[in-house]
Formats: sequence, C-alpha cells, structure tokens
Amino acid sequence: MGNGRKEGRRRVRLTLHPEQHGARQLHAQYGDRLVCVRYRYDEQRRKRFKTVELIVEEKAWAPAAPPGAAEQLVGLRIAAAEVTLRERVKQAGGWWDAQRQVWELRYERAVALGLTGRIVGTRGERSV
Repeated sequence: MGNGRKEGRRRVRLTLHPEQHGARQLHAQYGDRLVCVRYRYDEQRRKRFKTVELIVEEKAWAPAAPPGAAEQLVGLRIAAAEVTLRERVKQAGGWWDAQRQVWELRYERAVALGLTGRIVGTRGERSV
C-alpha cells in the first residue's frame, strides 16, 4: 500500500461470502461482482477494517496442461441423448469405455472441443 503502513499488521479474522449476514448490504451495492467481505484487525492501532474483494474483469481462460498431460487420457461424461457430441468425440479419436462408463479421449483433444467441464477422471497414456 502506498501510505507506508505495513499490511502484515492487519490480521484477517473473518471472511464472509456475499450471501452471509454481514455482507448482504455490500452484495446489494456491488452485486455479483462481490467475491467476499473481510474484517481485518490492526492490534497496534486498535482498529478494525472492513474490506471487499471485487471482480473487476472477466475473461475466458483455459489452464495450461501440466507437462505430458496433452497425451493423458481423460474420461468424459456424455449423455446417451447427446448424439452430435458423441460423434464429435469419436471423430477426434475418442471411444466408449464400457467398463468405466465414460468416453475416453486425449486431454488436448478434450480441451480443443471445449469439454474440460465434462472430465471425470484420467488414465494412463494410450496411442491414438
């Protein structure tokens, strides 16, 4: 902070989420941008500070795969009625694993198809 005070002296004793009592008024003020409310205490100065954490920007983001993860096989949950999606997975080299009851596909291909939210597990490598 630019005012010369050491942030380390202020200890967080309480963190409230937007729906909790004590944060509702700030949630009404900031809406869905409010992440949490924190109460910080400065024992030396005998002061309590109420702070808010706000979302100021939102962008699409995909986490980087760990080394070697691109070839890692992942299980995907795809409902029987999602015929078009199943066909896309098949075209990308995926196959049905009847034992695990999931579609299997290489991680990098699941990411390319936008299916990371459907990943339910990983397995060893297999050449596809």
